[in-house]
Amino acid sequence: MLDPKKIEQVARQIQNVMPQGLKDFGDDVEKKIRTVLQSQLNKLDLVNREEFDVQTQVLLRTREKLARLEQRLNDLEAGQQAVSQPEMAQVEEVDIVVETQPETKA
Repeated sequence: MLDPKKIEQVARQIQNVMPQGLKDFGDDVEKKIRTVLQSQLNKLDLVNREEFDVQTQVLLRTREKLARLEQRLNDLEAGQQAVSQPEMAQVEEVDIVVETQPETKA
């Protein structure tokens, strides 16, 4: 939510630049300006600085966690490849060795 003091300040600034004829209506114009300004700013779906800072910290922690998980995944994949390669070499050697028996006729 936006700071009501800031909205009131902007409403006063708008009222100060209005023609004198409209200023004569006094509080009604100022209240209407404040109401319109508040509703238009709410439509913008803005966040205050505190909420922004909190979300920035959440994003930073998420990025750090993602980097750690990526590194862990890379380490696990590297370890799995190191284990898989010797096993494949043994299988290839077994596939290459072929024993044959001479045929005998009886």
